[in-house]
Amino acid sequence: MVQTLTPVPVSYQTEQGKFQWDAQTQLFAEGEKIDTSIIETAFQHAPQPIKWTEALPKSNFIRLTLVPELKGITSPEGYTLQITSNGIQIEATTHAGLFYGVQSILQLAEQGKGAIQAATITDEPRFEYRGIMLDVSRHFRSKEFVKKQIDLLASYKINRLHLHLTDAAGWRIEIDKYPRLTEFAAWRKGETWKEWGKGGNQYCEATDPEAKGGYYTKEDIKEILEYARQHCVTVIPEIEMPSHSEEVLTAYPELSCTHKPYKQSDFCVGNEKTFEFLENVLTEVMELFPSQYIHIGGDEAGKGAWKTCPLCQARMKKEGLKNVDELQSYLIHRIERFLNANGRDLLGWDEILEGGLAPNATVMSWRGEAGGIKAVRAGHHAIMTPGEFCYFDGYQDAPYSQPEAIGGYLPLSKVYGYNPVPDSLTTEEAKLIQGVQGNVWTEYIPTEEHLEYMLYPRAIALAEVAWTKPENKSWDSFHERILKIIPQLQAKGYNPFDVSKEIGNRKEAAQPIEHLAVGKKVTFNIPYWPNYPANGEKTLTDGLRGGWNYNDKRWLGFADNHRMDVVIDLEKETDIHSVAADFMQICGPDVYMPAKVIISASTDGKNYTTLAEINHEVVKDDAVSFKNFGWQGEAKARYIRYQAIANADHGGIQFVDEIVVK
Repeated sequence: MVQTLTPVPVSYQTEQGKFQWDAQTQLFAEGEKIDTSIIETAFQHAPQPIKWTEALPKSNFIRLTLVPELKGITSPEGYTLQITSNGIQIEATTHAGLFYGVQSILQLAEQGKGAIQAATITDEPRFEYRGIMLDVSRHFRSKEFVKKQIDLLASYKINRLHLHLTDAAGWRIEIDKYPRLTEFAAWRKGETWKEWGKGGNQYCEATDPEAKGGYYTKEDIKEILEYARQHCVTVIPEIEMPSHSEEVLTAYPELSCTHKPYKQSDFCVGNEKTFEFLENVLTEVMELFPSQYIHIGGDEAGKGAWKTCPLCQARMKKEGLKNVDELQSYLIHRIERFLNANGRDLLGWDEILEGGLAPNATVMSWRGEAGGIKAVRAGHHAIMTPGEFCYFDGYQDAPYSQPEAIGGYLPLSKVYGYNPVPDSLTTEEAKLIQGVQGNVWTEYIPTEEHLEYMLYPRAIALAEVAWTKPENKSWDSFHERILKIIPQLQAKGYNPFDVSKEIGNRKEAAQPIEHLAVGKKVTFNIPYWPNYPANGEKTLTDGLRGGWNYNDKRWLGFADNHRMDVVIDLEKETDIHSVAADFMQICGPDVYMPAKVIISASTDGKNYTTLAEINHEVVKDDAVSFKNFGWQGEAKARYIRYQAIANADHGGIQFVDEIVVK
């Protein structure tokens, strides 16, 4: 069997002979200040218990050497690996480099059942930041579970774990100065996020018999951090602000603009007590976490109450702020100054750009790549994590075959195909892209098994995106490797999605469709939604059908109150026999079928004859569904008008992929 590595290294030259790892193999480590805890952790899944030796044997050895520099290696996480029949030599400038070299030989040993093909390997990562985010607010996960994921992620050279510790669904970290955060704001009535929502999003005392939730004590955090350190993983804490803070503002309502619980999700930026609270919390967080970055969220602030809050308005007047976006920017700037004064850097979602970006902030770009591009062009660092490629809470296969998800469709191949450096960037701008991160939001992921199912193997695909140079990547090679990795993960007690059983994309999306309207002009009596422009004005007649979700740039969105009203010009009077279009429904993100479709035809573009009027009862459900609304018959037409009208009770968005005319 050919031995391969995941992620693919910079260079891998096989040679004659094999090294046999057996019970007599000895480990020798040399270099200044060798940390035996990291070395022993690196070997924790070795095929044989490691045997340390203080003198290098003549044969049957694994030698680890910390060196001042390595020729051809620029990253501190790089390593060189020399495998001969006599022994294995790993050289690196840091413990992380040695750790990753060991992970490589462990992979090779597993494939060869202890026999490792002789080879020379030179390796280093493409990006310094290779991350995964776990949302432990919506559904709390134990410290044992977090450590289990660190173990696997580190083996594939992921080096950042971002913990989403606070959100409306629960505060998950002990803060001594504010005990109500863990006595009350960490607990709710409702095992799952959905049950909590159906019950009115109520919090409860930890002592309540119905209390569900939990939090990490400071000792738990220390244990997780030490485990991560031994695995060369940096854990980045996220404390949400100014929004997604319902749990805080219910426990401490004086920090909201209304001063009333259950009324607001945004901190009151005009209130000095807000900054006292945030700085006190961040101080305790920094005392625990050694990470250079502290993530402050910054996303999806409603800002509505700020417009009428006397304290916020007074703050805006005093600081000369023109609007509430600048008020949010004031908070971000002020928190950044506090973090910088404590030797840390601010990291936030791309909304921190609104109103002006803080001087030293790094942007995590999630609403596409635009935020990251804007940040680097302004001289800031960015980490790419666009939802289209990096949100692992979406379906990874045909939705009907999968557990309920928030929506989306992100198959393994799409994750693997992502390039975190946009083509539009210059060479110098590209250097400011620090890396890439995959995110697992857990609104619809209530169990540990389900979280692993959504995380793997997509996280391994992202690991190769983050580590391997684009020219060394191959989807066919990766797919072949992952089919072998899946059973290995299962044998180790993980619950990955079984790629061998993958159904794939919606069959309609497989190839272009030919019909009478392909390439014909479409007039929009109601504009389409610019947030989901797909292929713009060409979308409805470009011959391309959509896949399982609207994020594939083939579904055109309509958000106007009257939704969709378009006219197709066939350019000449034509005999037509059918007009039809597909719509989707995913109620979670407010995507609904039309309540009525009207299809009309005209020969002059002025006088229209109704061909069909289709009424549809819109029923809210948890499924991802598709429905074709069409007419069949005999007619002559040059112009075809297609209207799709929404149900008054269900707002949301309509998505349509193609109006097929035959």
